[in-house]
Amino acid sequence: MADMELIHTCYRIGEIDRSVSFYEALGFEDRRRMALPDGAVNVFMGLPGDGDRLELTKNPGVDSYDLGTGYNHVAVVVPDLDGTLEALARKGIEPEKPPYTLQRGGSRLCFVRDPDGYRVELIERSG
Repeated sequence: MADMELIHTCYRIGEIDRSVSFYEALGFEDRRRMALPDGAVNVFMGLPGDGDRLELTKNPGVDSYDLGTGYNHVAVVVPDLDGTLEALARKGIEPEKPPYTLQRGGSRLCFVRDPDGYRVELIERSG
């Protein structure tokens, strides 16, 4: 078990360009795309200096998905939360609510939603 590693998370998306643009605004890079035999397309994305941690899958004939009640979010650490939010706002991406902390002295955080409704937690790197 010590050799195990979490390598990526997969989201099913409604439209490739819209989703790729959102994640590029967060700093992800579009690394590679793979066409599947059933007509689906996988887009692999990652942050600079890291692996392809996000797989976006576009299935043919499907424009949206029911997210259900079990999914909550993925988290990304950012060096400057205010600067990140300013850059995102210029691209039309706004947080659900202003940044906050969960406990005194804790990291500041907030959430944004991608075009398909998936939540992404932005956590300001402290120290």
